Amino acid sequence: MPVATPAQYRAMLDAAQKGDYAYPAVNVTSLPTINGALKAFAESKSDGIIQVSTGGGEFASGTSVKDMALGAIVLAEATHRLAERYDILVALHTDHCHPKNVEKFLKPLIAATAARRAAGQGNLFNSHMFDGSELNLEDNIKQSMALMKECAELDIILEMEAGVVGGEEDGHDTSGVANDKLYTTPEDMLAVYEALSPLGRFMFAATFGNVHGSYKPGAVKLKPTILKDGQAAVTGKHGDKALMDLVFHGGSGTPLEEIRETLAYGVIKMNIDTDTQYAFTRPIVDHVMKNYDGILKIDGEVGDKKAYDPRGYLKKGEQGLCLRLKQACDDLRSTGNTLFGKV
Repeated sequence: MPVATPAQYRAMLDAAQKGDYAYPAVNVTSLPTINGALKAFAESKSDGIIQVSTGGGEFASGTSVKDMALGAIVLAEATHRLAERYDILVALHTDHCHPKNVEKFLKPLIAATAARRAAGQGNLFNSHMFDGSELNLEDNIKQSMALMKECAELDIILEMEAGVVGGEEDGHDTSGVANDKLYTTPEDMLAVYEALSPLGRFMFAATFGNVHGSYKPGAVKLKPTILKDGQAAVTGKHGDKALMDLVFHGGSGTPLEEIRETLAYGVIKMNIDTDTQYAFTRPIVDHVMKNYDGILKIDGEVGDKKAYDPRGYLKKGEQGLCLRLKQACDDLRSTGNTLFGKV
């Protein structure tokens, strides 16, 4: 099964940590985006992470239903079936669940994995993200610990965030937060490690000035050394085995040298959404502009069915996403590092 088992997922994270590379984690919302991601990972011979946000899940459930958990389940089940045809491993993850959505998003998905395991099947999702960054650190850690206990019982890894990723994503706007909250302190990282590590394995989205969205070069001031300093605080007190699995959010548009720098500090997963959204949409717009007369029935004409058949332009969107994600595999050095057939 190319969707990683819990043991295979842990091996993926171990390999990335040891080899100083990271996995692209691409947000999906539809079958074409899933297929584009799987194609990219397979052609790059890279394992990877496919993830679903609350907004992506709501969209996938349909405009009449708008059930974020249902849509996430549909996308995850489709990925399980489609991934069987590929010779790489992928993990399934959920992105940015804020406290207000825990009961209607995370809890149903955790329950879905429990039901699958009871039926002798594998986990629906390999990991989930709880984004409690809007809370004070004490409450964030408290809620993260409660969720992690539930997840650990089902071999699910929890990702948590302390500090704030700037910008806007899926309607959650943090563009007005104080500047100092964009940078996680070593003290914060140590507090997170000491609270969560006794409960099992986790991933940590520490913030170092990263911002959701796409910006011109120089607009975002990253400080990757914050990750280095935080890891040093943790390993200095608890030893080298305490090195944390870090996650890079807001990675779209980041210069290559800064991406590569974070890999040396323990980043094993980088989210990519804005760039792949654009890469998916750009060829579709090109198709529409070049085939305007065929797509629209102008002046009583019948148009060109081949031009307005959604399959024609969605294939181009799938390929656009594929090409951008292959670039991400190269940037993160995951290309050629699949563990398929080895673990």
